[in-house]
Amino acid sequence: MTEYSFGFIGTGNMGGALARAASKRVPGGRILLSNRTAAKSEALARELGARVVGNAAAAREADFLFLGVKPKDMAELLASIAPELAMREKPFVLVSIAAGLSVGRIRELAGWPWPVVVLKPNTPCAVGEGMSFYACSQDVPPDALAALLDALAASGRLLPLEEDLMDAAGVVAGCGPAFADLFLEALADGGVACGLPRKTAYQAAAQMLLGAAKLALETGEHPGALKDAVCSPGGTTIQGVRALERGGLRSAVMEAVIAAWEKDRNLKN
Repeated sequence: MTEYSFGFIGTGNMGGALARAASKRVPGGRILLSNRTAAKSEALARELGARVVGNAAAAREADFLFLGVKPKDMAELLASIAPELAMREKPFVLVSIAAGLSVGRIRELAGWPWPVVVLKPNTPCAVGEGMSFYACSQDVPPDALAALLDALAASGRLLPLEEDLMDAAGVVAGCGPAFADLFLEALADGGVACGLPRKTAYQAAAQMLLGAAKLALETGEHPGALKDAVCSPGGTTIQGVRALERGGLRSAVMEAVIAAWEKDRNLKN
């Protein structure tokens, strides 16, 4: 199999998580790290045995160049590395993890229709339980895509998706951890109010969410059926569900997803 190199411009939370995942399948010498704050990329390089380079070197050398900057900074980044990309003879793929930017928009900002993969990862990639969606330009070679997916396999699940659905999927999977963390914290606070030590309450809530999610994925059961299985007639759980319904939990979560989706779409305008 071809030995591809992976360059990461931007080694923040998501770029760093994906670099860590790649390091489980790719030798450190083939991982190039560049970051505006050099100390951050240097610390990650020591951890992974990777190489610290500048943006220009990453653009010259990487077979897969991850663009891990904020959407507002993407135009400036691509303009700065475009000359390096234009001089390349060996094929390469741009991998964007920026919210709100499509394949077409990345190509437009880059000034040339280079092969592009748009990747929507989430923070659980850092512990191998991520949910990432991807869409590709038609000129991404199948063998290159297979190598990219193999390199990122340790990050969690990776699924292809039509590009017009990427915004919605990115919000559910990408913003969802923050929503889940709020729920986790609220569950733990409730446990503390009932007398549980704080550490025990957090562990109970976190493991419960992990187990509930795994049960849903592995059984394929509808969430409503799984909920019903816990709610015994006249029991304690159904009274808790009643309180959540009275508080508008479902509507609040739906509104959170829609609000984040609308913001994501506005980033494109």
